[in-house]
Amino acid sequence: MKKPEIGIGAVVFRGDDVLMIRRGKPPRKGDWAIPGGRQELGETVAEGARREVEEETGVRCRIGGLIDVVDGINRDASGQLLYHYTLVDLWGEWLSGEAVAGSDAMAACFMGAAEIARLDLWPETRRIIEMARRLRAEAGQADRAAEREAARKPTP
Repeated sequence: MKKPEIGIGAVVFRGDDVLMIRRGKPPRKGDWAIPGGRQELGETVAEGARREVEEETGVRCRIGGLIDVVDGINRDASGQLLYHYTLVDLWGEWLSGEAVAGSDAMAACFMGAAEIARLDLWPETRRIIEMARRLRAEAGQADRAAEREAARKPTP
């Protein structure tokens, strides 16, 4: 590996539930995570997130915005570099489809906050999900404020 690879992840909400997958490939094979994968040449980050979500789970989503950028650096016991990903995480809303494990996933389902809290997640995954919840709530508050403002304006 001569340079980091770009990975894209998506926290997809259906109501208050979050779309989760059980990883089918390294790194972290067998672990629960948010759907995601490598960005392909010529696609935007949002396009890549939508594609990865649909490929891994059969779910279609609308992207809401950026959560954060995470360094995913894995080393073996001797310190040798195994993987280095720059992970761009987005949040989005479910549009259609039932969660079914597809490419690169052993399982896929929507989980509530209590169920996610019981999982042994990579700490960055847990942090990203919580950040997504906050950003989504803030976006909803901004949307509601804009709707109230628009309703106050007289119609011509």
